[in-house]
Amino acid sequence: MEKKNSGMQGAFDKFTAFSVKVGNQVHLRSLRDAFTTIMPMFIMAGLAVLINNVIFPWILKGEALSKFQVFGNVITNGTLNVAALLIAPMIGYFLAKNKKFKNPISATVVATTCLILMMSINHVVTPNDMDETVTISNVLLFKDTGTQGMFAGIIIGLLATEIFIRLATMKRLQINLGEQVPPSVSQSFASLIPMIIVVCFFAILSAVLISVFETDLITLISTVIQEPLRKVNASLLGYILIFSTGNFLFTLGIHQTVLYGSLLEPILLVNMNENMSAVNAGKVAPNIINSAFTTVYSQMGGTGGTISLILAVLIFIKYKPYRDVVNLSIAPGIFEINEPIIFGLPIVFNIPMMIPFVLSPVIGALVGYFATAVGFVKPLAYMIPWTTPPVLSGFLASGGDWKVAFLQVLIIVATMFFYLPFLKISQRVSQKQAEELNA
Repeated sequence: MEKKNSGMQGAFDKFTAFSVKVGNQVHLRSLRDAFTTIMPMFIMAGLAVLINNVIFPWILKGEALSKFQVFGNVITNGTLNVAALLIAPMIGYFLAKNKKFKNPISATVVATTCLILMMSINHVVTPNDMDETVTISNVLLFKDTGTQGMFAGIIIGLLATEIFIRLATMKRLQINLGEQVPPSVSQSFASLIPMIIVVCFFAILSAVLISVFETDLITLISTVIQEPLRKVNASLLGYILIFSTGNFLFTLGIHQTVLYGSLLEPILLVNMNENMSAVNAGKVAPNIINSAFTTVYSQMGGTGGTISLILAVLIFIKYKPYRDVVNLSIAPGIFEINEPIIFGLPIVFNIPMMIPFVLSPVIGALVGYFATAVGFVKPLAYMIPWTTPPVLSGFLASGGDWKVAFLQVLIIVATMFFYLPFLKISQRVSQKQAEELNA
């Protein structure tokens, strides 16, 4: 038995070491840092769409409504519709910073410039109130700078910055103006040649794609990488697999963003942005699984759905150590912050509690997905802060649909009873361990 436990612990240790290594990988870490930085912009866009399409129509009509909706439209243009232009420089900055590059701001310039270089300069569009298409040149369209260009922003941000950093660290490519020159000027000239090389490389690539193949990198990435990846990762099976694996990592003390932040969050943000854009244009939101889906159904009340665990302890468990932890966890738990109960109960390395912690979000995801698929509720289309309390989160993310809030209550009750038997097993184990220690 001891050998078996030793083997299992060894496997856990190896898996933990591998997961930590993946989580600390510099490109993935930079990607997570970048998305964390620009997330408030997407939340602001979600609130603008909510105000434009739910709040204003309650109190305004006709021309007055159109004039007031300009408020939400300009916010959407400055946030949602330039998502690619926001993510590329942030990735450049954090990748340079995480690689200890001495002038990370210069990487933001390179990343942004290279992203715009790779966008198409000719567009076939249909003007308003016209049936025929026309070709326009030398303009940027929101479809490239926004959702469709987000993956291009990620890839070009990583690639351009990586090349730039490698070239900028070669001393033979640096221009040294001497110590008499101000540091800011000196750093700019030190990076001059590497910047020129990187920009010229992407300019040549863009020119070849546009002139020879009559396409552009944004379109290629969207067709070859973004769409296939969305079909897999944002499918029900792919979503549950990645999300559950991330939650399992949390039970080993590794935050689930190691996987979620790298493999799911960019995809779900693209889906969320598409939903918000569709609703803002008066259309039906196309994507069931998106960022709000996670907040409302899968991660409601914190990772692992621990709001249900808190309620289970409060209602059914009298064991003082658990109640003491839960009393400290109630306030943060309401706002989706559940580290106190994860590490205090604990759930980490507590095998009975690991099972419902990993599987409870699956229950929430399945309920939310199939309720949307059969038409009981509409796809969520309003970005909300992840700290929004349960029930209120469903009401806001759905634009005021109480059926979504009802589903959340149903999920909380179901997962509370799912947690309960494992909680009682954990209590017995904890009591027995305490008796052995006091013996």
